[in-house]
Amino acid sequence: MGDERRIPSGLGDDSYTDEALISVGRDVLLEEARAVESLAGRMGDEFARSVRLLASCKGRVVISGLGKSGLIGRKIAATFASLGLPAFFLHATEGSHGDLGMVRPDDVGIFISNSGETAELLSLLPYFRRIGASVIAMTGNASSALARNSDIVLDVRVEREADPLGLAPTSSTTVQVAAGDALAGAYTKLRGLGPDDFAVFHPGGALGRSLLLTVGDVMGSGGNMPVTKRGSTVKDALFEITSKGYGATVIVDNDGTLCGIFTDGDLRRLMEKRGTGAIELPVEEGMTRAPRTIGPGKLASEAMRIMERLEISVLVAVEGNRPSGIVHLHELLKAGLS
Repeated sequence: MGDERRIPSGLGDDSYTDEALISVGRDVLLEEARAVESLAGRMGDEFARSVRLLASCKGRVVISGLGKSGLIGRKIAATFASLGLPAFFLHATEGSHGDLGMVRPDDVGIFISNSGETAELLSLLPYFRRIGASVIAMTGNASSALARNSDIVLDVRVEREADPLGLAPTSSTTVQVAAGDALAGAYTKLRGLGPDDFAVFHPGGALGRSLLLTVGDVMGSGGNMPVTKRGSTVKDALFEITSKGYGATVIVDNDGTLCGIFTDGDLRRLMEKRGTGAIELPVEEGMTRAPRTIGPGKLASEAMRIMERLEISVLVAVEGNRPSGIVHLHELLKAGLS
């Protein structure tokens, strides 16, 4: 039997069990998934034309809608902008009260309306037509006034809304946002955008840091890099470890070539074997030979992935066979990577 807890009285029909409510939620999601799958199945030339129009746009993409479609429009505009495609949202009502002055002939409009008969949206069309700006209609009614007066029509119709009443904008808005994402994805491919391009528009936050921050940006180098020459004692290495604060020291030959690393863990293991006298031994007796390295130009996020996979906390940055720095997990976390 399912969980028989009831909805508190006064909040509606309290005859539904938790199991029944979960079933309703699942049905909503499945209905929306079917609507998106149907959209994918009927995608054709109009979609390709829309993507090429966006890619060739020399102005901005002006996205407009009202109500729930307006909220979807804001999200699509934000997605386009994140890809370097200049876009802004124009409120359908505000547009006819002065904001149309922001629209230029080389702009492209995307008008979103499930019915295709939203009066406030239709009132903007004559201005776009007059100045020569192209319009893409995203509508669920291919015979609507919006569709008839647009350059390209994207069919975003749904058989029914997903909510139990079949009335609230659910499937329709899901399909609208999915269509916007599809346009953005195809635009990305057509323009040949890569992670570096995307990072330019996301310099802040974890996303930007993971795409832009390099090992060289966070590593300890120069006088901050702990270095001990081969042949030095463990005591010398311990002093370097303590003074630089990385929990390790790079071990180099007389010519500066990397030959190992000596860590706090190496010290503990050596003392377990040799006792307190280990502190006077040559450091190479306890060092880790052929330590894991990374180039200073590599992404800091890659360094973090290596550390997590190998369960280590420090990497040596190298150029050729010489150490140029050392990077610790704590520095990566401090830089905002996670």
